[in-house]
Amino acid sequence: MASVLQTESPDAIRRIQRVQTVTIAWMSVETAVSLFAAWRARSPALLAFGGDSAIELFSGVVVLWRFRASSTEHEQAERRAARVAGTLLFALAAFVAVTSVASLLGYSEPELTFLGIAILVAAAVAMPWLAQEKRRLSGATGSAALRADAAQSALCAYLSLIALAGLAINAIWHARWADPIAALVVLPLIVWEGREAMRGRACGCC
Repeated sequence: MASVLQTESPDAIRRIQRVQTVTIAWMSVETAVSLFAAWRARSPALLAFGGDSAIELFSGVVVLWRFRASSTEHEQAERRAARVAGTLLFALAAFVAVTSVASLLGYSEPELTFLGIAILVAAAVAMPWLAQEKRRLSGATGSAALRADAAQSALCAYLSLIALAGLAINAIWHARWADPIAALVVLPLIVWEGREAMRGRACGCC
């Protein structure tokens, strides 16, 4: 069976590869900085955001690979990778839940992190643009894989705003409960994304 990618223009595939390369570069920075800031500040909200960023980095690599080679074997690998990503998202959700509850019970107290706030602001600006580009290219090519990746980029933007709200409230009013509460608000989105990844579909949030 011929792959749909064989009917697409080389120019469209090159544009997709460029967008995915930018995504991978940005997500590498976003993941490293947010997880480092989460560790330094003991922030459940940043942990949730950084963990999801790591999963999106994984997804971006898979989609780039998908558009570099379009054999049936790679399509099957893409489906397997989606199931792995879904499993990792469920594990992330469980870990964030435990960390958030422990923080609310006073076992750890999130600290102010300007580095974390900076990466969240940057993500809130960058991710909507990436999501829009991926939606446009997925519409032009009919790619379900790219559409799913666009949904993850859109979700990343939502997560950044929720986490930013928690960190900002903590920074301004010294309400340390706001950080773990923001992480718990994010949890349903992570679980939803994990479930849809296991089903091989976009989360529908874009």
